[in-house]
Amino acid sequence: MTDRYSVIGRPISHTKSPLIHGLFAEVTEQDITYGAIEGSLEGFTDQVLTFATEGGRGMNITAPFKLQAFELADLRSERATLARACNALKFEQGKIYAENFDGIGLLRDIQHNLQVPLVGRKVLLLGAGGAVRGALLPFLEAGPQCLVIANRDLDKAHALAAEVNDARVQVCAYPALQGQVFDVVINATSASLSSELPPIAEGLFQQALLAYELAYGKGLTPFLRLAQEAGVAHLADGVGMLVEQAAEAFEWWRGVRPETRPVIDRLTVPLV
Repeated sequence: MTDRYSVIGRPISHTKSPLIHGLFAEVTEQDITYGAIEGSLEGFTDQVLTFATEGGRGMNITAPFKLQAFELADLRSERATLARACNALKFEQGKIYAENFDGIGLLRDIQHNLQVPLVGRKVLLLGAGGAVRGALLPFLEAGPQCLVIANRDLDKAHALAAEVNDARVQVCAYPALQGQVFDVVINATSASLSSELPPIAEGLFQQALLAYELAYGKGLTPFLRLAQEAGVAHLADGVGMLVEQAAEAFEWWRGVRPETRPVIDRLTVPLV
């Protein structure tokens, strides 16, 4: 019997998830179907429960429903609990399980695909939203020297650091980045979605090994262009994170982890 999965979000027309999971199912010979559901702002909970009641096995959750999905779950992973959001649900024996694979997908892309280990590194995270929340635990487990969160809303960033309660996690305002240097700089703000640059200067990249843009498929964003002009060796957008978090969800659901490199290559947009 074919098992059903889906992604739900609003808007959803842009999603690559059905293509990604379809390719995963093909190479792993898993008998599944994977669809896309346009989420309702008022009826999201009913949509999820209906999908589960009708035999759905799992769902990926995208904006703006990650918090609602987390609240809906009966059981939540540590990663999802820290983020207070989830990007994957599993339905088993009448229970809803919540997971957050965004951070671990990002970490795997950086360390495995891009070959930039975080152990002993100084890492800068621009922004303090859900993506950063999801990344903190996996990143800390990778053994960096420090994780600095830069955000306009310092109270939000300090609250996040307090939840983690790890001395390696530091917080600063954007102006305080002046004169500091980092090994890895990750743009987790929404600036690139409107072709804008976060409030940072080129000097930030003086010793950087990697500049990573969470937005994907947008080519050379202002953030990546600034890093390129500063001479950063590795530039990357979020397509690898997208595929790696999908692979984590697929393994969680199906018990087999698909090869990700061919899918990343297929979806990659040149950074020009």
